[in-house]
Amino acid sequence: MEQLVEYLLVGARWALPVLAVWVLARCVWSMLRERYEPEVWAWLEASDGSRAALRHWECILGRSKRCDIPVARDDVQSTHAVFVRSDKGRWTLYDLSGGKTSSGIRTDTGEGMELRDGETVQFGGQTMTFHDLSEAERAAEEERRSVPGTLLSQGGTLLLLSIFQVLLTLELVQVLSGEAQTQTALGFAFLILLEWCCYLLMRAFDRSGYELETVAFFLCSLGLAVSASSTPEDMPKQIVLLVAGVALYLILGLWLRNLRRSKAFRWPIAGTAIVFLILNVALGVRTNGAVNWLDIGPFRLQPSEFVKLAYIYVGATSLDRLYRRRNLFLFIGFSAAIVGALALIGDFGAALIFFVTFLVISFMRSGSFATVFLAVAGAGLAGFLVLTVKPYVAQRFAAWGHVWADPYGAGWQQTRALSAAASGGLTGVGAGQGWLHKVFAADTDMVFCLVSEELGLIVALCAVLAVAALAVFAVRSAARGRSSFYVIAACSAASMLVTQLALNVFGSTDILPFTGVTFPFVSKGGSSLISCWGLLAFLKAADTRQNASFSVKLAARRRAGESGEDEVTSNK
Repeated sequence: MEQLVEYLLVGARWALPVLAVWVLARCVWSMLRERYEPEVWAWLEASDGSRAALRHWECILGRSKRCDIPVARDDVQSTHAVFVRSDKGRWTLYDLSGGKTSSGIRTDTGEGMELRDGETVQFGGQTMTFHDLSEAERAAEEERRSVPGTLLSQGGTLLLLSIFQVLLTLELVQVLSGEAQTQTALGFAFLILLEWCCYLLMRAFDRSGYELETVAFFLCSLGLAVSASSTPEDMPKQIVLLVAGVALYLILGLWLRNLRRSKAFRWPIAGTAIVFLILNVALGVRTNGAVNWLDIGPFRLQPSEFVKLAYIYVGATSLDRLYRRRNLFLFIGFSAAIVGALALIGDFGAALIFFVTFLVISFMRSGSFATVFLAVAGAGLAGFLVLTVKPYVAQRFAAWGHVWADPYGAGWQQTRALSAAASGGLTGVGAGQGWLHKVFAADTDMVFCLVSEELGLIVALCAVLAVAALAVFAVRSAARGRSSFYVIAACSAASMLVTQLALNVFGSTDILPFTGVTFPFVSKGGSSLISCWGLLAFLKAADTRQNASFSVKLAARRRAGESGEDEVTSNK
């Protein structure tokens, strides 16, 4: 019997990498293989009979080829006007050139001009007629876009993931004993139950896209394995935090269905984020040089993780109105307040993540590399001041690239992490059988090396590629985004995840300075886990594949009898 168990464990060590690659390949194939059928929300018909489609809720018209509606005329500005669709299906025209429409109403004042079906407007010497789509035409358009069977069955992928999780559990329970063994088995059983319940819930709402969730649950499986290996007594708390993260994902995803409501709450959410950071500055607990934790009962929370969600939310809702420059200045002020608070508490890693996200949002708003270069120059000066004022940050930069020069001092953590990762090889030494988890912060800041040691380099690289796949999906979805709010939010969330990933992986392997940033979904820690599920909701809201996202209402449901404001919602 013991020999049989030993054979099973050896087989599991080889089966886990194969299943990890298989699960990830199926998810990526399903996410990226579908041919995109662009949506059409309205038409502009020129006097010569040619037509241009309005494929987004904010469409820019101008002479530039980058515009959604290019008009090759010398009397038309590079960016001349923008057509904006409200959450009630109404269209408004805003003039970016400072001119007048043919009706004589100035549209550069911020008020704009409401457009109705059949109305004629003039841009320079070009006259165009606006044609809105009726509900029946919209339903026919969605039927035309529908391509049944294009999404790969996610039930089969989830089954493979469940097998992966069962084998991972078997490896862990053979190493653990007593209460830790029971808690680990129950924890993974609850994880499998949770992911299948979410899948069945999506199917009940007639949603076929479950790739993002499958990728997230795959990463969470590695996170539970890390927790079981390092601190198995915390497994029940990790499960509670996982449930909280999934609940936030579902609630935020449903909330984002209504664009008008989302915009209305941007400043209360901004205020809440500032209050969170003020409490952090005043009452925070100092850990390794940074005052970035708050103790609330049995839980220790990191406010900056929740501020990430507020930052993206406010940035997307404040900058989606491309014709108002003041929104950019308001967002810059909000960003400065957040970075200032992070400087006070000494959270350099979080400040770097926010800065990269600021660059992404600002560039998507302005399209100007000059703006980005100016921001980078300012950040370089601020970074120099931080290194001067914060000695512990300067020490980390001084050790960068020289960790082996002082393996018992400044390079203690990273030299151990590199040694453990190398000892794991391709398939690892087995879940729970490594030694790196005994080193401080191995299950958070150096979790990539911990996974490499115990589960092997193949599984660790699959975790990296899983986060990268989420980012590629967000960028790919940007071209088809309905509103700039969803585009900016999804790309900003992806930039946060990728920056966090890069700082964790490259920091623990001494390719970049060690900043103490967590690996998305995998590192132990409730605040980071909940925040990552919230970021995933922004990615899900940008998914416009047919019947894929629960954040997008189905045409069939509208035709079945929805009425009132919801009948022409922001996500129809």
